[in-house]
Amino acid sequence: MKEIPSPRIGILVVAYNAESTLEKTLDRIPKDFRPRIAEILILDDASSDGTFTAGCRWSQLDGMPPTVVMRHTKNLGYGGNQKAGYALAAERGLDIVVLLHGDGQYAPELLPEMVAPIERGECEAVFGSRMMRSGSALKGGMPFYKWLGNRVLTRFENGLLGSRLTEFHSGYRAYSVAALRRLPIDRNTDAFDFDTQIIVQLLDAGMRIKEIPVPTYYGDEICYVNGLRYAKDVVKDVLEYRLALKGFGTCPWIPKPVDYAFKEGDGSSHSAILRIMRGLPPGRVLDVGCSGGLFAERLEDLGHTVTGLDFVEVPGVRDRCSEFLLADLEEGLPPQVGADYDYVVAGDVIEHLSRPEHVLRELREVLRPGGRMLLSVPNFSHWYSRLRVAFGAFGYDRRGILDETHLRFFTRSSLRRTVRAAGFDQLQVTSTGAPFWSVLGGGAVARTLGGISRLLTRVRPTLFGYQYVAVLTPHAAQTIVAGEHVDVQDILNRQYVPAEVAGRVGAGT
Repeated sequence: MKEIPSPRIGILVVAYNAESTLEKTLDRIPKDFRPRIAEILILDDASSDGTFTAGCRWSQLDGMPPTVVMRHTKNLGYGGNQKAGYALAAERGLDIVVLLHGDGQYAPELLPEMVAPIERGECEAVFGSRMMRSGSALKGGMPFYKWLGNRVLTRFENGLLGSRLTEFHSGYRAYSVAALRRLPIDRNTDAFDFDTQIIVQLLDAGMRIKEIPVPTYYGDEICYVNGLRYAKDVVKDVLEYRLALKGFGTCPWIPKPVDYAFKEGDGSSHSAILRIMRGLPPGRVLDVGCSGGLFAERLEDLGHTVTGLDFVEVPGVRDRCSEFLLADLEEGLPPQVGADYDYVVAGDVIEHLSRPEHVLRELREVLRPGGRMLLSVPNFSHWYSRLRVAFGAFGYDRRGILDETHLRFFTRSSLRRTVRAAGFDQLQVTSTGAPFWSVLGGGAVARTLGGISRLLTRVRPTLFGYQYVAVLTPHAAQTIVAGEHVDVQDILNRQYVPAEVAGRVGAGT
């Protein structure tokens, strides 16, 4: 039986002005655990004292684990120092990294217990909690106001995140380095709320966190944390995350889902398009921007044959479409698309393009004569975006009207001009109400506000309509020129009219 190699364990020691405590803290690492440590990484964050010298001195003692001592010439901040340390841990091939503070506030004696759950495969992160044992934090010298603030903030964060951690604010942590690689921690803050953001990232990614009880120690170390600012920052982080899940703001430190989560009957533009498609006979459909194919799957169930098209391939999309094509619309439609489609669906697509008119013309060409194009765009003249602009609070969101990936904004009149210039006639343009279901869920409040929104949208769609859904058909008007049928659009699209045609036009008039 092949022996499984032991994980490479690293200890990341973050230190700032810790000359008086650093060596004492490192001396407390259990002697029987030291042989298991692959490397100790001591990162001095531009201290003004002899922290760097103290780390170098300790690293030269006999019997110590391999130790790397680094000093930043510029203070990176608590979060920035951790980023540098975790990047170094990954670079040096460590499997597990434990965060240890150089001021001795957390017990190095418990390092074996900190790494054990990760070694057993039980979790991706282990937190040392000072709150698991009732009263131990206060007995260990934690000031009452810090204990109270810790408890209040932890309860608030658990409530918004749906977690059950006993403490969010412990700096004693062990991580799987492979798990850290999956998180965009390079986008996190450099301040003290870095630890909160990394918890949110772990929970958002569905990773497992395990807590173990650790003793509390408060000595004569200097605290560099501004408590009120820290509390404000962690509250902002959690609220920013919750709002990002609803589509508001950009929250760059949380990955954005790749696929579109279609929900039938939710009042969205995709739901409105599906409702229209239910009343049309089955045919060949080109689903532009098909994402994971959830919408295409509904069309297939209705008897349509769907070709999906997108610039990324979401896992499972080929199982939900009859055919899938990978293409970047900024470079135009690929030749494999073919032609003579009965329907083209472009739900929330053209606003992401720098040249939507060009792509719309190409899509017109793949429709059969009399075919239908169904597209939707957000309404930039909606009251939400109007207020953001009027109050000087314009900014992008993760989705919705102000989606950060939108390159073009549309009003009803600009949409009409765009599709007309691309050679389409409008058969129908409708508006959807604001998606209160997305923000508030499916409760009574959301249903009531949704009903009011739909009513106001019927009264004044340009102000209250959240998205426009248009049903289009290729412009097919013809005129008789000297006995010939000529597509008017062909004439309009020409830079000039050849002399012989101009002569026939004159003869025909």
